[in-house]
Amino acid sequence: MSAVRIGPYTLPNGLILAPMAGVTDQPFRQLCKRLGAGLVVSEMVTSDMSLWNTRKSRLRMVHEGDPEPRSVQIAGGDAQMLADAARANVELGAQIIDINMGCPAKKVCNKAAGSALLKDEALVTEILQAVVAAVDVPVTLKIRTGWDRANKNGLTVAKIAEQAGITALAVHGRTRADLYTGDAEYDTIAAIKQAVSIPVFANGDIDSPEKARYVLDATGADGLLIGRAAQGRPWIFREIEHFLRTGEKLPAPQLSEVEHILLEHLAALHAFYGDVMGVRIARKHVGWYLATLPGAREFRAHFNRLDGTEAQCANVREFFTERYKSLTGDGEGVAA
Repeated sequence: MSAVRIGPYTLPNGLILAPMAGVTDQPFRQLCKRLGAGLVVSEMVTSDMSLWNTRKSRLRMVHEGDPEPRSVQIAGGDAQMLADAARANVELGAQIIDINMGCPAKKVCNKAAGSALLKDEALVTEILQAVVAAVDVPVTLKIRTGWDRANKNGLTVAKIAEQAGITALAVHGRTRADLYTGDAEYDTIAAIKQAVSIPVFANGDIDSPEKARYVLDATGADGLLIGRAAQGRPWIFREIEHFLRTGEKLPAPQLSEVEHILLEHLAALHAFYGDVMGVRIARKHVGWYLATLPGAREFRAHFNRLDGTEAQCANVREFFTERYKSLTGDGEGVAA
């Protein structure tokens, strides 16, 4: 996979951490970048700036120390509000603006935002033109293949996007109606790639190096967006990059490295959010990291009752100590 350009930026590889609300916060973005992602995208920020005063929104717009280029995703259904939000985010440090027309969540779609916009191609055109005109940075777009199986207009929207000056396009291989169920389909992404000359990134069900290779071959895409598969497994970027480059699989990380990454992630969450919120947000991440390890379910039930940063870190250390003990010798050389 060759290097990918988005406007003036050349990414080291075409592996992108997909924006996920409540997941791709600054600690997680920095971790994924360090573990091999070519680009990381912030959580979705509403284009309604009257809602920006909440603590949640403010934290979503912290970009100090973020790996460059800093990409920020905005969502909304009003062209002028999106243009204003794009401008404000650039002033706050965004170097790429990503528009969300891919989110299938009801609370987003009911406000005629996210993938609901795909129903109205005139509005899509208006929004894209307004945002591109509002800022001097590259504007990218995330879409689905259509509204439902009978209305797959991803190809039309992709052409509208290219005409409007969008610099790169990410396509999730499902319609809005599919939500996250069933298998992602890659034919529409392949057709979109053929029809436009801007970089196209494939998204949906990319959860292993082999699947990454398959999707790139099936779609001809310039790169991949990886979302849910990176939860609790941020090293997936390193694994995919290595496999695409060499054709060989990296060994799974050893238990000691998983412990090290997880403790580092916990410390970053606690520092970023403060004790109360940090402890709460850490719970889901710990659940994801340990999901495949023996004893994880029992540990999680206990862990979720802890309410201090020190207790969380101590318990994670204890969990790994137990894992080492249950293995022969000192437990090293055993993959997670």
